[in-house]
Amino acid sequence: MAEMGSFEGWTVAFDLDGTLVDTAPDLLGALNHVLADAGLAPVGLPTIATLIGNGARAMMERGFGVHGVNLPAPDMDAAFDRFISYYVENIAVGSRPFEGCVNALDALLDAGATLCVCTNKRQDLSERLISELGLTTRFAAILGADRATNRKPHQDHVFEAVRAAGGTPARALFVGDSRTDERAARNAGLPFLFVTFGYEAETVENLAPDAVIGHYSELLPALSVLRDQAVASLRGR
Repeated sequence: MAEMGSFEGWTVAFDLDGTLVDTAPDLLGALNHVLADAGLAPVGLPTIATLIGNGARAMMERGFGVHGVNLPAPDMDAAFDRFISYYVENIAVGSRPFEGCVNALDALLDAGATLCVCTNKRQDLSERLISELGLTTRFAAILGADRATNRKPHQDHVFEAVRAAGGTPARALFVGDSRTDERAARNAGLPFLFVTFGYEAETVENLAPDAVIGHYSELLPALSVLRDQAVASLRGR
């Protein structure tokens, strides 16, 4: 760890779905539960993978749309309620932190970093998932979309998550798996690290992140470079 330097005074903000946790199995399970209730066949992960992180309604609309079904708003509301009810009870059946994630978080904490979660998942669902996976104590703050003044990609969400953790945006880094995360980081003026194992369909070239990792074993070295670049930039002002 010594060669990576200290992260004292730095806050690292993480997206949740597709970044910290592979939540696709349980989100897909909840969607297919609702489809089955409607007498429709299940859909596969490729159908909805890129919608994860954009809200359950978008996933559901795509799932029903595969079958040529466009539900009226009241019926979609009822389907959404069934989705949430099932998902809450099955939120961590198949969902797991990505390989190496927990070790990387612990290494960051050991290096002095403060960690927070900035997610477009609902607050209660975020807290429940993180708790059931035994990760809660690692994060100084968890800020879901419904607790933010404006949700990602608005900068308010990022600023509020970092400040809720006791940090300052001038000494913060953002880790995510999507275009939404990239835009949020840019809007907030934070360096952005992209994880390639999430659910984003766009290429790395199109996203143009500041750093890229394909496994959590690469996280600390990559964040160390971003931290050092940020420090150099601050000194140069």
